Amino acid sequence: MAPTVWEEEIWSCLWCHAATHVGGEWFEISRPPYLPLGMRWEKAVADGLTAGVSHAFGIFDRTLCGIQETGMSPSDHWWLPEREDACAACRKAADVIEAPPS
Repeated sequence: MAPTVWEEEIWSCLWCHAATHVGGEWFEISRPPYLPLGMRWEKAVADGLTAGVSHAFGIFDRTLCGIQETGMSPSDHWWLPEREDACAACRKAADVIEAPPS
């Protein structure tokens, strides 16, 4: 019997938005290192997002605050929660993710 072919998958935590890559050429499980809050998410880019508001690109092609637009992608720039134009709902989600477990 031939072995089953297993492709690479990305498993994402719905609570903390951490991603773990499983499979691939070496069938290893790897996890990206912890990143500071200001380096954890890229700024989301999409035609349907409100101009002048910076949203964090999360998992499943959504912002941290839950907006999903066709063609949304992460930009080449970090989403910085301390900026004035940062979405308040994305900032609140980032704060919850950052908070230590209770």
